Amino acid sequence: MNWIERLGSRCIYVLERLGNQFAFIFRIGFWIFKPPFLFGEIIKQAHFIGVRSLAVIILTGAFTGMVLGMQGFYTLSKFGAIGFLGSAVSLSIIKELGPVLSALMVTGRAGSAIAAEIGIMRISEQLDALDTMALHPIKYIVVPKVIAALLCIPLLTAIFDVVGIIGGYVTGVELLGASGGSFVSSMETTVQWEDVHEGLIKSISFSVIISAVCCFEGFYTDIYSGQGAEGVGHATTTAVVISSVMILIWDYFITSVLI
Repeated sequence: MNWIERLGSRCIYVLERLGNQFAFIFRIGFWIFKPPFLFGEIIKQAHFIGVRSLAVIILTGAFTGMVLGMQGFYTLSKFGAIGFLGSAVSLSIIKELGPVLSALMVTGRAGSAIAAEIGIMRISEQLDALDTMALHPIKYIVVPKVIAALLCIPLLTAIFDVVGIIGGYVTGVELLGASGGSFVSSMETTVQWEDVHEGLIKSISFSVIISAVCCFEGFYTDIYSGQGAEGVGHATTTAVVISSVMILIWDYFITSVLI
């Protein structure tokens, strides 16, 4: 019977954790519309999440587009359809790779730091000190990060898309010799606003996942990850892993709805 007890205990733990996560998101939704709005802190977090992630987004987008251009050229050449290279590269990046890879890059660079920062504030009792001063930690610590993520991640995705398409053009047209006019015309013909909207919806939903999961793991470090530096490290790792997996799972479900 011990394995049944362990299984039941694990199920209760998972359900309790999910319940706390949804309650945490609900509390964020409540405080996000309640003044004061802390514009200075939002700008600071936007600089951290957005501006400081720009370099990795540009590099990832450029080389992703270049690889797509190369692979697409050799694949389409087998079917005599090199003229569709522009549409293949642009649709792949705008609808799928742009939102997903941008979210994963931001998770690794900014999400981990957010979880570690809030986790250190938890174990050093700084969050408890805010409560003592009647300053709600979610309002003053979590909400600015969530708003900044909602503003910056879609913009980073748009930059990723543009850089990726340019990278595909450079590889396919300038290096491999595909027709530049066919590349651009096929992209103009096949890419619709609905495709752009799909990528935008994905990036917004991914920003919610990243900010909510990373802030949650840091906020409840003492409960779910443990005390001290080891607890903060575990919370940071858990935040990155769960965010990345949730991005991929949610990407499948939202694609099945929007496709």
